[in-house]
Amino acid sequence: MRLSPLLAWRFDGDADALDPRLLPLLEAIGASGSLAAGVTACGLSYRAGWGLLRDYERKLGAPLVELERGRGARLAQAGERLLGAHHAALRRLARILPALGTDLAPASSARTAGLRVAASHDLVLAALQATLPKAAKTTLEVAFMGSLHALEQFSEGRVDVAGFHVAVGARTTGQLEPFRRLLRVRRDRLIRFVDREQGLMLPSGNPARVRMLGDVARKRLRFVNRQSGSGTRLIIDSLLASEKITPGALLGYSNEEFTHRAVAATVAAGGADAGLGLRAAAAERGLAFVPLVTERYYLAVRASQLDSIAVARLRRWLREPAFVRLARGFAGYDPGRAGSVESVTALGAA
Repeated sequence: MRLSPLLAWRFDGDADALDPRLLPLLEAIGASGSLAAGVTACGLSYRAGWGLLRDYERKLGAPLVELERGRGARLAQAGERLLGAHHAALRRLARILPALGTDLAPASSARTAGLRVAASHDLVLAALQATLPKAAKTTLEVAFMGSLHALEQFSEGRVDVAGFHVAVGARTTGQLEPFRRLLRVRRDRLIRFVDREQGLMLPSGNPARVRMLGDVARKRLRFVNRQSGSGTRLIIDSLLASEKITPGALLGYSNEEFTHRAVAATVAAGGADAGLGLRAAAAERGLAFVPLVTERYYLAVRASQLDSIAVARLRRWLREPAFVRLARGFAGYDPGRAGSVESVTALGAA
């Protein structure tokens, strides 16, 4: 058995930490778009979940979740910020976690039903984290970060799994080299997770008539970017290069967010006129969406761990009809080959 540090939050001057149910509940609501589904995923009654949100909204003085008749639930700005801060802190903790953890049992008996995952932000993976433990009798300890940072953690042996994404059909050295540099053909394997659509997220109705990223620069629209090292940032830079646009020509290139939902929330709130992200994140906020890229999300694992209990259970669950229904509940997702295993040499293949 391994002991690891646990991240907890508290109000300044308050000795008690936040209720440990709050952040998982916000994560589940954000992933499912439903308060009812969120409380079910967290093992709470509807009344308990609603009361928990109400209590902390009163303490914070701001709504955490917005409920809309006929449209379910979505995270309010305060909820987005709280989760964003939590994910950022988890990324920092992940960098030092192996040095702080303590093994209390031989390595051969450790972590037989759990996986440490460093992953690029994904809506289905966030939902899976909330539902997998009960469904497949295994756990995913997910820390969201950029694709390249996740692969660095994996390459250094700090995590068991790295979640990352590349554009389908991206076969050029420039697009794939950052990923290939952190993977080994003999050592590693790729588990297919989902294919998903990325594109421009714009105000409802697309009033500026944007059709490509270059339009955002030419029309001097305010852009919200993703953080350096994220897979989406690499796509943005590749699109700019293909249209011969310098980063400085994109108003707001230095304005960064860390998740697809945070980008969508910024556009929806009027903080930016455009951002690049998932069709599903745009749909949650009622934004216009212009598709630009189909990409493949992989889970990198060690070849030697493919038959381990935790990885085998995860692969089995990814092939279950319940997972297919979960993934297809998010706009722009295709889980058609989820759970299949590929060589690193297949990276980026159409």
